[in-house]
Amino acid sequence: MRTSNALQRNRLCETLPYVTASSEELETSVPRAEPTSFDSYVRARSDGLLRLAWLITRNWDDARDAIQDAFVSLYPRWPQLPSGARLESYVYRSAVNACLRIIRSRKADPVADPAGLREAPILGDPTATVAASTELWRLCGKLPPLQRTAVVLRFYQDLSFAEVAAAMGCREATARSHVHRAIATLRTSLKEDLS
Repeated sequence: MRTSNALQRNRLCETLPYVTASSEELETSVPRAEPTSFDSYVRARSDGLLRLAWLITRNWDDARDAIQDAFVSLYPRWPQLPSGARLESYVYRSAVNACLRIIRSRKADPVADPAGLREAPILGDPTATVAASTELWRLCGKLPPLQRTAVVLRFYQDLSFAEVAAAMGCREATARSHVHRAIATLRTSLKEDLS
C-alpha cells in the first residue's frame, strides 16, 4: 500500500507545481480519463489549497505533502467525483483530512512562522493591528487541530458553517461547536495575555 501511494505520487508530479517528474514516468502512468479537467483544476486550485493546508498544519513542507496526498487520492476517482459545489466540498474534505493525518502523525506542534501569515488590514495604528493579528494567529496555532481547522475554514476561507461541516466531514452543529469553542479559547487566552 505504501509503495502504491509513492508510485502514484511520482506519477502525478508533473501536475503539481512544486514537484517535478520525468516524461518517461508520466508516459507509464495510469491512463487519465479527463486529463484537462483534472490538470486545470489542480493548476487553478493548488495555491489556495496550499495556503489552507499551511494554516491548518502550520508548516509549509507538511502543507505541500498534505495537498499532494489529497490530489493523489483524488486522481484515480476524478471522473466519478461530483461537480460544482459538491466537488469543492469533496476536495476541501480530502485536503483537510490529509492535513489532520499529518498533524496526528507528528510528535509535537511546530512554532508558527509569523512571516508566513498574511498581513492584517491597516486600521488606526498599524503596529497595534499587526501585533494583534500576529498574536491571534500564534494563539490559533495552539488550538486543537479540529478547532483550528474549523476556524481556518470559517474565517480565512470564508466558508459557511454548512460548507465547513462538509469539508470536515461532520454535522453542521459540530462545526459550529468547534468554531465557538475555539473563539472562547482565543478570548480567554487573549484576556490572560493582556493581564
